[in-house]
Amino acid sequence: MARTLTVPDLPFDDPVGAFCRHNHVALKGAQGGPLAGLAFGAKDVFHIAGTPTGFGHPAWLATHEPPRDTATAVQRLLDAGAGLVGKTHTDELAYSLTGENVHYGTPVNARAPDRIPGGSSNGSAAAVTADLVDFAIGTDCGGSVRLPASYCGILGMRPTVDRVPLDGVIPFGPPFDVAGWFARDADVLEKVGRVLLADDSEPEPPRRLLRAADAFAMVDETVAGALDGAIEKVAALVGPVEDVTVAPEGLESWFDTFRILQAASIWANHGAWIRETRPDFGPGVRERFEWAEALGGDAVEAAGPRLDAIRARIAEVVGPGDVLCLPTSPRVAPPKNTPVDDIEIRYRHQAMHLLCIAGLGGLPQISLPMAELGGLPLGLSLNGPRGADMRLLGLARRLMPEGSV
Repeated sequence: MARTLTVPDLPFDDPVGAFCRHNHVALKGAQGGPLAGLAFGAKDVFHIAGTPTGFGHPAWLATHEPPRDTATAVQRLLDAGAGLVGKTHTDELAYSLTGENVHYGTPVNARAPDRIPGGSSNGSAAAVTADLVDFAIGTDCGGSVRLPASYCGILGMRPTVDRVPLDGVIPFGPPFDVAGWFARDADVLEKVGRVLLADDSEPEPPRRLLRAADAFAMVDETVAGALDGAIEKVAALVGPVEDVTVAPEGLESWFDTFRILQAASIWANHGAWIRETRPDFGPGVRERFEWAEALGGDAVEAAGPRLDAIRARIAEVVGPGDVLCLPTSPRVAPPKNTPVDDIEIRYRHQAMHLLCIAGLGGLPQISLPMAELGGLPLGLSLNGPRGADMRLLGLARRLMPEGSV
């Protein structure tokens, strides 16, 4: 539902700590437009002209001048009538999936206050979950929109790579980076998608529903069982489920290829600044940057042909008109302050085996809050072939027509 839009100055009522106070900015949207009356937050990696971009770290904020231009994605939303309430928190240089930032704290997951919201688009997810905004934008390289959506029980969309412009967005891990978005309402999610994707088309309905058998084999039986009802609802609209093996050589191998190429790209973008500035990083983030720095050229060179083969396999499995379903996450959100080793192995490492599929293939993926486990949110993900963004958004609207979650 559209709200009477006010664009306040901080401090405003932000009970979950989703918004940045160190570089706050708020902007009114255009008069009228398809998003008129809607309020949104933007992850602190999107440039806003004249306002410093913090990238989740005070040292970054202190060493970079305010940008001259506003990110195209943000400008599209403003031009469509939406109002920017503020910038939302991200993990340190966006290199995490938890939302626990040693410098700025952890936004509250309103669906599970004793558990993390997920990262690195954590502030955007937390703001939507707490009903502080109608929608929010984030970025997703390894899963930073999809995983928080599952943990927080909201809708999260990762579009096809290169569909939403990334100019004016701090690069992280090209060629896997995308700008994604969150909402509680499937209709709002689709409206935002039409603006960001600049797409007014009416897509044909999907023709075949595929179940990623190897992805489901990686998760606990209780998780797979909790998603059975959601899959049945999708099948009622699309058709019978057909099991497929996505990665014949194993998703472990696919994740290894992804993390090598991702880390190499991240270090190419930010390694020089890290060496020069020597910023303090929290646990988990520190070790990932150290691993990226030490990564050998031979490993990166060998990963290139593997990526080509993986993309060919994905195109073979997920064809035109297909929808591939899989768990968004192998688990519900972990408790706050879970030991780093547990977070890295049982949560992040295993989640990336599932999340890397869309990244490697450049596929659109939507996480839908259609299940719970132990009273906690659990997302079902739907993937399509490249360019099937509007088909997935339309399917989500049909699956969740009752309004806000």
